[in-house]
Amino acid sequence: MKRRRLMAAMLCAVLVASTALSGCGGKKIAGNGSQAAGNETGAAESGKPAVYTRLYGAEVTTLNYLVSATTEDQRPAANCIDTLIEYDNKGQIKPGLATEWSYDEASLTWTLKLREAKWVDNTGAEVADVTAQDFVDAMKYELNPEYESANVQNLFGVIANAESYYNGLAYNGGADEEGKVWEPIDFSEVGVKAVDDHTLTYTLEKEVPYFLSSLAYVVYMPAYGPQLEELGKDFATGADKMYYNGAFYLEEFSPQEKKIYKKNLLNYDADMVYLDEMQWIYNAEYNTIGPEMVKRGEADYAEISSDILDDWMNGEETRNLISRERPKTSYSYFYCFNFDPQFDAAYEPENWKKAVNNENFRKALFSGLNKTKEVAVLEPGTPDDFVINSITPANFTFNADGADYTTVGDMASLGQTFDEAKAKEYRDLAKEELTAEGVTFPVKVLMPYNPSEVNWDKACQVVEQQMESLLGSDFIDIIVEAGPADGFLTEVRRNGKFALMKCNWGADYADPETWTDPFYQSKGEEGYDPGYKYGNIAKAIEEGTPSAEAALEYFTLVETGKDIKVDINARYEAFAKAEASLINHAFVLPFSISVSKYVSDKLDVFEGQYAPFGVSNLRYKGQHLLDHYVSMDEFKANREANAK
Repeated sequence: MKRRRLMAAMLCAVLVASTALSGCGGKKIAGNGSQAAGNETGAAESGKPAVYTRLYGAEVTTLNYLVSATTEDQRPAANCIDTLIEYDNKGQIKPGLATEWSYDEASLTWTLKLREAKWVDNTGAEVADVTAQDFVDAMKYELNPEYESANVQNLFGVIANAESYYNGLAYNGGADEEGKVWEPIDFSEVGVKAVDDHTLTYTLEKEVPYFLSSLAYVVYMPAYGPQLEELGKDFATGADKMYYNGAFYLEEFSPQEKKIYKKNLLNYDADMVYLDEMQWIYNAEYNTIGPEMVKRGEADYAEISSDILDDWMNGEETRNLISRERPKTSYSYFYCFNFDPQFDAAYEPENWKKAVNNENFRKALFSGLNKTKEVAVLEPGTPDDFVINSITPANFTFNADGADYTTVGDMASLGQTFDEAKAKEYRDLAKEELTAEGVTFPVKVLMPYNPSEVNWDKACQVVEQQMESLLGSDFIDIIVEAGPADGFLTEVRRNGKFALMKCNWGADYADPETWTDPFYQSKGEEGYDPGYKYGNIAKAIEEGTPSAEAALEYFTLVETGKDIKVDINARYEAFAKAEASLINHAFVLPFSISVSKYVSDKLDVFEGQYAPFGVSNLRYKGQHLLDHYVSMDEFKANREANAK
């Protein structure tokens, strides 16, 4: 039986082929421009508790990391729940709760050895040991349809019998739409086992090239089993309704008021946690109040919006208070068309449905968006540095030959999409075709935004002005409206209350398949399961619209890629063909990677964990609280040191 053993000494080489890695650090430049080695300017070294304070303007919908798939909902868990593996600040894999692991190719089984770790409550008091059973119980909870986990599909086709167990509970011996009968099975048949307190195994459904990297995502986080059993749906409904084993515990959570994180002194890696407390204070006007609090030294972090950026950059008292977020390739942004509109009659959803199912209509808007102008709202200096033509960002992952995925196969043919002449050609074709179908013009295009997101409103206004000017206000009427600050994704995107909207996606693991998750839909009892999929393009197939063939083409190409498990080059080429199909048929319009926001911050962002997937980038472990706001010169020096 062939076996591979990966020990701690070998960790740095595990994902070289799938993650962009960089080297060791160096010296920092202090805020006044002088050299300061290490973290000698950190507040913690002064003897005072390191308390990091910031405002926020969008509240979580739940603390339950086992069911939520949104970034903000996962942020508390990222800092309070440890994962089996972690990534350091260079993007290299390192032990987390697992100290070593091995993979048996014959049985498709990963075996992980766990370290000694503790669960604590929201006062920091010890509750119990962390054991392998906690991972088993957490997965059983996720696989219970009653809890409606939005993460559960990450387990289907990966963990042996996960889908069969879930559907066995959901259908209880009944048949799905395709006539497949799902008989209930015992959870013992699911491929997760606690061999003993410190030995955990995962048996895979089939070969999964990216499995190890996925262990840094919430779907493989543990939870204390007895508490899950006791609370059920009430698990993680408050700070006192969950336990913690991570760098911090959540001492207090008062919705739309504050979150108070405290350093977990019982964490196995507490020596690497340099913040004693984090105070997140809710304020719906944090965009404007935050910078003023920075000026007064009352907050350690604030985002600097475009309308005040120039004044701050040129101001004698503020120019050295500005730096940027860490650049990352874990997110990309794109515009989605909605094929299942559920918005009010005033916005003419039936008229929109006819229009969006016309490929020339979509291509008119697709070719009519000037990405540079859009990105310039966030980055007026060098907007083209952030513009992209694919959903998957460059330098996210590499094939077996070391080639960037975005240069592989059909992905290499994706180029600049903005073309005024083509946009007008598509407009004229669409207008002729849609007029014959009874579509009325201008087509109303509902474009909502989240008011808690800095500059999103301004970006929408730029899109409205630019596209209506190019295509004509007699062709489209882009209607920009504010959605709710809290629960925006649930209320707007998931409920289909948009026609065209900026969306984003963050990778969950180191493989191109992760970028299909927002769009690919599988069939269920009632047809294609929307499953919070962006735009629900499967509606075109279900309703037999003119876009049905193109939608089915994309789904089929994705399934081809999913079926290739061992030949990485062939797998990547298959997914490249699928992504190119999605974009070339204008189901989605990619336009940028994450634009690094301008911020005032007392943290060196390059000290934090980094990976282009999972929750690593949300963590504050490893970061020191400085006694000054990082300047742009210091930010650049830290970035260069981190890249060495």
